[in-house]
Amino acid sequence: MEKRCLQQEILRLKREKGITVLAHTYVAREVSEIADFTGDSYALAKWAQGAQGDVILCGVHFMAETVKILSPQKKVYLANPKAGCPMAEQLTVEALKALKAQHPNAAVAAYINTTAALKTECDVCVTSSSAEKIIAALPEKEILFIPDINLGSYLAARLTDKVFHLFDGGCPCHKRTTVEDVLRAKEAHPEALFLVHPECPPAVVSLADYAGSTAGIMQFAKESSRTQFIIGTENTVVCHLAAECEEKQFFPLKEDLVCPDMRRTTLQDVLACLKGEREELVLDETVRLRARRCIDRMIALGG
Repeated sequence: MEKRCLQQEILRLKREKGITVLAHTYVAREVSEIADFTGDSYALAKWAQGAQGDVILCGVHFMAETVKILSPQKKVYLANPKAGCPMAEQLTVEALKALKAQHPNAAVAAYINTTAALKTECDVCVTSSSAEKIIAALPEKEILFIPDINLGSYLAARLTDKVFHLFDGGCPCHKRTTVEDVLRAKEAHPEALFLVHPECPPAVVSLADYAGSTAGIMQFAKESSRTQFIIGTENTVVCHLAAECEEKQFFPLKEDLVCPDMRRTTLQDVLACLKGEREELVLDETVRLRARRCIDRMIALGG
């Protein structure tokens, strides 16, 4: 079945069954085109709370968990059950407990890109857009930040009154970016502003005209009076911006800056979900309640 026919059948079935389809910004453009809402991990979870009916998530496993944590009354399905985020799974609960024992006075701040099991051992959850505000508001001077060392380093440089303890994890996609990539892109597009995600290495972020979350990058590009941009995050963002801002030009930092886990999700996966060919995501209630504490604190401190 060709793309357009698949999309039309998906739209028909989700209307017929009253199911909401949510897509992460990094999934393929053709998937986000059939979604009711497209956004980052936290935005998906918040949007799902007000959605009608069951929810199909086009993203990765930890995102579906976050939706279920905040909306336990809904049936939640992950469009591709094999889609998992390597960063979310780089640290085990046992390893986190060992780190906490090494830094007993530190508040544990977990990037939202973590499993529900890890969140049960954390004091607060953060997103890339809210992390600075939330961590600045914590009473503790010491911060154990997991799992992304690059985002942690970015925050440590901005919150110099805090002492950060970092875990050497991170997004494999963003970690592959280099200074050489930036210089090459700037040489090819000398008039373009460089917009980057803080999950990239500090040396890459230091060359940016703007550093921020995926949503922040997109907002900056849309509102800027400039017309050319080099995008230092997953390349689907280039596709979204090109479609939404036809009068501007967007260039990928590098051609292979692609998250293979997000790209696992296809239109065929969404259709299979709508036909009842995927199992509902089930989360242990004790885990859900303990994991929700750090998300509730994130909402209280970050809005």
